[in-house]
Amino acid sequence: MERREFVQFCIAAAATAGSRAIAADAEPRRYARSRLVDAHGAPLHAAEVPANRNLIFHYPYESTPCFLLNLGRAATPTVLKTADDHPYTWQGGVGAGHSIVAYSAICAHKLTYPTREISFISYRPEKTPANRFASVIHCCSEHSQYDPAAGARVVAGPAPQPLAAIMLEHDGKTDELFAIGTLGGELFNEFFDKYAFRLELEHGAAARAAVNGTSRVRPLEDFCRQQVKC
Repeated sequence: MERREFVQFCIAAAATAGSRAIAADAEPRRYARSRLVDAHGAPLHAAEVPANRNLIFHYPYESTPCFLLNLGRAATPTVLKTADDHPYTWQGGVGAGHSIVAYSAICAHKLTYPTREISFISYRPEKTPANRFASVIHCCSEHSQYDPAAGARVVAGPAPQPLAAIMLEHDGKTDELFAIGTLGGELFNEFFDKYAFRLELEHGAAARAAVNGTSRVRPLEDFCRQQVKC
């Protein structure tokens, strides 16, 4: 092979390898397919998810909380990046109006999350003195704000990346919802390390157990005793 042909071959090979690396980074992580159910254990239908209300469930682990939100408007696909510049494409909302989304409720800055006692992070549909934007997920710990209609991209505050998205599957025939995986920058290992003692007290040996089969959805006010409104 002549030198010029060899150089061209190397350039093409490097480009192909780079493309494969990006594609791998953009791949979703699949976990057990779990049906979302209501407080009575019945399947939760997309049409029953109230608009602009904080709902919480746990996925993909028994101790990792997530927000389920009906934004009341369509959420369209968005290209995002993790803190280490890995790109991924969030596919938008699900349901008849493409308005239902789900995200990890673990803040990407200092891992603040809703506990049974208190929550410093929640969805805020209206503007407030602390919120320059309406319809954001706001963490009061350091005032990181995320846009749930755009893949939970960061719109304010020190968070280095969007909230990890929970991939939802909507069954158009039954109107049921399923959590099937995550997309974006996961922080579960850091979460387990930081809160190991607290999680053991709250969940015992099940703290790192994978959710399997169903995950119960409930209003945030029914899950925790106090919500901090900053």
